[in-house]
Amino acid sequence: MLETVFSRPDALRDVTTHYCPGCTHGTIHRLIAEVLDELGVRERTVGVAPVGCAVLAYNYFETDFHEASHGRAPAVATGIKRARPDLVVFAYQGDGDLASIGMAEIVHCANRGEKVTVVFVNNAIYGMTGGQMAPTTMPGQVATTCPLGRDVDMAGHPIRVSEMLSTLRTPAFVARASVHTPLLAVNAKEMLRRAFSYQVAGRCFSLVEILSTCPTNWGIPPAEATTWLEKNMLPYYPLGVFKTPERGSREPLPLEG
Repeated sequence: MLETVFSRPDALRDVTTHYCPGCTHGTIHRLIAEVLDELGVRERTVGVAPVGCAVLAYNYFETDFHEASHGRAPAVATGIKRARPDLVVFAYQGDGDLASIGMAEIVHCANRGEKVTVVFVNNAIYGMTGGQMAPTTMPGQVATTCPLGRDVDMAGHPIRVSEMLSTLRTPAFVARASVHTPLLAVNAKEMLRRAFSYQVAGRCFSLVEILSTCPTNWGIPPAEATTWLEKNMLPYYPLGVFKTPERGSREPLPLEG
């Protein structure tokens, strides 16, 4: 008799994805769904998805979902959590959404210590809206709005959101992970588990930034995208835990090797 040891999480719907080949949004979705199942909170979880590649997240999760205006997911999540503190509320946002039009929203949500969880997907570019330069786009990286590559003298340097939020005095859990290798995906799941566990315990605001690939808008094949991320993004966006409610010092994450 065969025993099933790996299957689709109950919190993840059995539907065909719309994401581009090589995109790791689907991997991140699965990790979130696994955590919700394992914590036993699926039936009281509400997700918030704004404009961008994340906008159709409600098609993939077996939880209640609310769609927010561009960048406003933290504000919507705040309202839901304050009205219903018994719910587990998470926002799922991309870098163009969170770090550009939504920068004020995420900073003040974190500074107020709203007891919500934010999953921040950083693929260094605007995805669904056309491949424009994002606040996280790497120096020299080509995008539709900077065809010669990001010029830091004109556009400034990429914004490190996790490092910035970790400077706030408010107790919080802030971490950065990646899913471009199997080992790092396992580490990312553990960070997501910690983030949701802090909310379930009523402890603090939590944000997990996850580095992700975007082969379509990077203009390279999926297999090369993981190498590009490792070479270009990891040195600038180091992985690890930047802040916990217990202490503020960074916990570096060992890389696969």
